[in-house]
Amino acid sequence: MNEIIKLDNISQFNNLRGIETYHPLVSVFEFSKMKLIPEAMAHYGFYCVFLKEAICGDLKYGCSYYDYQEGTLVFIAPGQIVGIGNKPGSPKPKGWGLLFHPDIIRGTSVGRNIKQYTFFSYEANEALHISEKERQVVIDCLKKISQELHQSIDKHSKTLISNNIELLLNYCLRFYDRQFITRSIVNKDYLIKFEKLLDEYFQSDKPGILGLPTVRYCADNLHLSANYLGDLIKKETGKSAQEQIQLKLIDIAKERIFDTSKSISEIAYGLGFRHPQHFSRMFKNETGQSPNEYRSFN
Repeated sequence: MNEIIKLDNISQFNNLRGIETYHPLVSVFEFSKMKLIPEAMAHYGFYCVFLKEAICGDLKYGCSYYDYQEGTLVFIAPGQIVGIGNKPGSPKPKGWGLLFHPDIIRGTSVGRNIKQYTFFSYEANEALHISEKERQVVIDCLKKISQELHQSIDKHSKTLISNNIELLLNYCLRFYDRQFITRSIVNKDYLIKFEKLLDEYFQSDKPGILGLPTVRYCADNLHLSANYLGDLIKKETGKSAQEQIQLKLIDIAKERIFDTSKSISEIAYGLGFRHPQHFSRMFKNETGQSPNEYRSFN
């Protein structure tokens, strides 16, 4: 398990798992047709979408195992290190896989918008759990891509393949929106924890040591990926996680400004700003008044 296999292209993955390569930049396959191999860690140079259709073993993601449930989608982006292979004694997996290299979407609509599909940077425990109806939609998209891969490559191939990849990813955006809604109670718990985390941060000496709190810091402390936390907060509040941090910062700043025993610079440093002028600029942008004006007129 110490070895990290570098999988820079689709053919390397296909050769390792005994899958026939029909296109150098894209692969669609059923898990049941994969060759079983011992567990290892793999560094992927391409995007992966894995649909597991039944409870049948674990996916090693980073340093943790994640047990799929029926109808679960996991997304992997280039540069991520994820487990490959099978745990000893585990049954042969069932499901589908889609691999696509960044080159196949370069210059296309999905390539220009790939960053909007933030779920490629979610952690495995933030996977997408889909219904039977949604699962069929996903499989239909995969079959369309597979059908195109079995055609002779021509000038239309890249457009048709990338369009179908985009269609699949857009459906996944819809399904994630549904999942955020159905998990609203859990999400609100995270919002409460997020608020509490920020309060505790500003009440401690961390701003002076670490600076302003970041979305990454909050996500790590809530055991979420930064993208997932950001999407969760955006869905629940309509504002980004960074905007919520800034609002909290301004609220606390307004309280501290009335402590006339401290200068505006001291307040800025105490909030985590390295340069007081940055604090003054942000405060005026948010309130329409400079910190000194706010102190004088309120």
